Amino acid sequence: MHKEKILVIGASGQIGVELTLALRKMYGAAQVVAADLREQNPLLAGTGPYVSLDVMNKEMLHVQVIRQNITQIYLLAAILSATGEKNPSLAWNLNMQGLLNVLDIAREEKLSKVFWPSSIAVFGPSSPRINCPQQTIIEPTTIYGISKYAGEFWCHYYWQRYGVDVRSIRYPGLISYKSEPGGGTTDYAVEIYHEALAKQSYNCFLKEDTYLPMMYMPDAIRATTELMEAAAERIAIRNSYNLSAMSFSPAEIAASIKRQLSAFSISYRPDYRQAIADSWPQSIDDSVARRDWGWKPQYDLDAMTEDMLLNLG
Repeated sequence: MHKEKILVIGASGQIGVELTLALRKMYGAAQVVAADLREQNPLLAGTGPYVSLDVMNKEMLHVQVIRQNITQIYLLAAILSATGEKNPSLAWNLNMQGLLNVLDIAREEKLSKVFWPSSIAVFGPSSPRINCPQQTIIEPTTIYGISKYAGEFWCHYYWQRYGVDVRSIRYPGLISYKSEPGGGTTDYAVEIYHEALAKQSYNCFLKEDTYLPMMYMPDAIRATTELMEAAAERIAIRNSYNLSAMSFSPAEIAASIKRQLSAFSISYRPDYRQAIADSWPQSIDDSVARRDWGWKPQYDLDAMTEDMLLNLG
């Protein structure tokens, strides 16, 4: 088998930084090319090759894939939920055209695999709130959710029609100490740790009892690489897999922090992001991912809190 050469598009983003570092550990630094429109994230500096790349420029992307002998693409460039609501047409164009460009090149160049993230944002107010199943009513109400759901169908289409081995996960809210949040509705769960250490207080933009599915970044990275490492015949879902680790509310994460930092206090001032959060399920059923490729989370809320405060402190 020829050696895999991986291109990570959106490598300076919240998932991209840690995924790039994990892939470089697995495949070797030279085998993983990081790409982004932004400047290289400082955490990636000196760890392997970096190119400036706009996923919307298909010709430029195609040239890079050929020049670098790329065999796999991880496409992480996207405009997230809260940011997308401010400029819906931009979010739709980037999220959709970027994916179509990658899928088309993957088909033409016969790439071995493509990874593209979906999100719990595909679910809407009519989806089941508790243990939302893999297959259910999906009627998203944000442009981010709409673009992700359409993207899931494109992934399935390219798999069915052209045999492109594209794999996807519906990420819950992701929490990380390494990279800044990128304009999502679940960002409060990252900000709260920074503010707890800096000011011992946090003013939350969601109501105290707003439950959302969440995941600690090490689990999300491991899920992604495990899905991509799994044998193709084990991948039964070609739109996108439900993925879950924990669900909690702002009040519960505050209580978890208070157990470590007794002086911490939280206040609430819900804004426009509350309506987005209210449209999503409170918990996710990921039994299909567990069955197909053996997914299992490692972190719960208290384990994550301890690790976050330790690393940010």
